[in-house]
Formats: sequence, C-alpha cells, structure tokens
Amino acid sequence: MACCKHPDNPGPPLARPPFRSELGERIQREICSRCWRDWLQHQTLLINHFGLDPRKPESREFLYAQTRAVLFGEGEVAEIDVSKQGTIGPPGG
Repeated sequence: MACCKHPDNPGPPLARPPFRSELGERIQREICSRCWRDWLQHQTLLINHFGLDPRKPESREFLYAQTRAVLFGEGEVAEIDVSKQGTIGPPGG
C-alpha cells in the first residue's frame, strides 16, 4: 500500500472508497487512513481560504484536482497565504 506522508508507518487502510469514482477507489487502494485524515484537514483549509461551496461543480472539480495534487503529486498544489492569519477582523469591525 502506498502512503503519501507516512510510508514507514502507515495507518490502517480506508474501509471503503471516500466517494464513488475511480479517484475514490484509487484513494482506498493507495492512501492510508492517517493520510486521508490529513487531507481532509487540508481540504477544510482550502474550502475556507478560497470560499468554496462544495455543492458547486467548479468547487468540486478544484477540490478533486487538489486531492490528486496533494495525495499523488499530480498537478500543482494551491498555495494558502497565511501571512495575514489572525490580523483580519470581521467585516465592519
């Protein structure tokens, strides 16, 4: 089993594909549960940073592309600028 971040100490495999597609089946085959959990945390950062709505097809396509980039090294990983983290207040405040 391949594992993107923990090749020497992989977590248990995923019990089932995370979604119904070829990509979901590949993730189940090649990514351990620890790496998948790490990806889900990163995905949340992407959703919040870019203001994505996973119900919209263009947001889902972006997230699928980022899944491939982060887990399999296929494509460019989107950068999250954290230089202003904690310095931006609420609107009007």
